[in-house]
Amino acid sequence: MDGKFYYVHMLQSIDPPGHWYVGLTENLESSLKVHNAGGVPYTSKFLPWRVETAIAFRDRAKAFAFERYLKNQSGRAFARKHF
Repeated sequence: MDGKFYYVHMLQSIDPPGHWYVGLTENLESSLKVHNAGGVPYTSKFLPWRVETAIAFRDRAKAFAFERYLKNQSGRAFARKHF
């Protein structure tokens, strides 16, 4: 068994607060650095970011499906309630 994980992560803007970003990555630390360096057009407008929630999956397809869920209306409602 390999030790590889796929992370579905929710980033929250620090200043200004209140902005959220949901993404999928294999390297959580590297992904946060890219976002905070302005490397992603959407998140570059709301720097800096912090990881609010990260969920690890061994199965990439399950991680991708959960990321897609969190990006739809019912998934956003779920995230507001639970995260």
